[in-house]
Amino acid sequence: MTEAVSPARAWLMAARPQTLPAGASPVVVGTGLAVNDAVFAPIPAVFALVGALLLQIGTNFANDYYDAVRGADTDDREGFTRVTAGGIIEPAAVKRAMYATFALAILVGVYLVYLGGLPILVIGLASVVAGITYTGGPLPYGYRGLGDVFVFVFFGLVAVAGTYYVQAVIHVAEPFLMWVPSEALPVQAVVAGLPAAGLSTAILIVNNIRDRETDAKAGKRTLAVLLGYRFSRIEWTAMVGMAYAVPVVFWASGYSPAVLLPLVTAPIAARLGRTVWTRTEGKALNPALERTGQLLFAHSLLFAAGFALPTLL
Repeated sequence: MTEAVSPARAWLMAARPQTLPAGASPVVVGTGLAVNDAVFAPIPAVFALVGALLLQIGTNFANDYYDAVRGADTDDREGFTRVTAGGIIEPAAVKRAMYATFALAILVGVYLVYLGGLPILVIGLASVVAGITYTGGPLPYGYRGLGDVFVFVFFGLVAVAGTYYVQAVIHVAEPFLMWVPSEALPVQAVVAGLPAAGLSTAILIVNNIRDRETDAKAGKRTLAVLLGYRFSRIEWTAMVGMAYAVPVVFWASGYSPAVLLPLVTAPIAARLGRTVWTRTEGKALNPALERTGQLLFAHSLLFAAGFALPTLL
């Protein structure tokens, strides 16, 4: 029997606030780089942050709803409580909340589309569609081993570069462009997204290692199911390792030594690595999942500070 919870707590559980660093972190990094390049614009940055958080929450609602109706969330699952599968909130209510949240994200995005034009419109709509079809629709790609690609691209590369772009573009072009001016999207804005991409993907990998057995029974073919524990652990190590290599690349290419600040979090990553490489049960991996999210946020804050501080001081 599911323990009774208040409506407010139930919706908080559905929104999964512990995942919000994955939405906020790339915006922080993109903004730090914008400060470094003297293109910081506070209002677009705030809109980008709100939009990213709404997309994260909407995706959480979608996953909660669709995993439940597809039978992927069973009593054997060791993860955090899902409100749809647990009977805490009616499925139809979760589905409505999903659409309402994505609608709010689109509404926030209208201003960003005005600034950034067609490229932001395409990216915004693609993000919404990707959030829904991760576990929903006739061919959910999260059930076909493509979830890692989605997280890497949308919660890393696109989010960081997009955040930078909506701030930089107002300095070089008129509103609602039909193309991307090269001055508004330099190569470093894409490369700076790699650490957030890697650590966001690492969060998903921990989740998929924990759920490998139950996902396999439910027909959810994550990469952990398709390729096994060893591959997933190597993938996790590569994603996290990349997050620490990229700041070194920026420093070596002429940026201030301050960009190396994220390296102070490396011991945390090492401790998490020991858990990921040796454990499979929820008792160990649920805390590791939360700590990987915290690592992502700490790394991103320090990376953004490394970009911004030399300019501000």
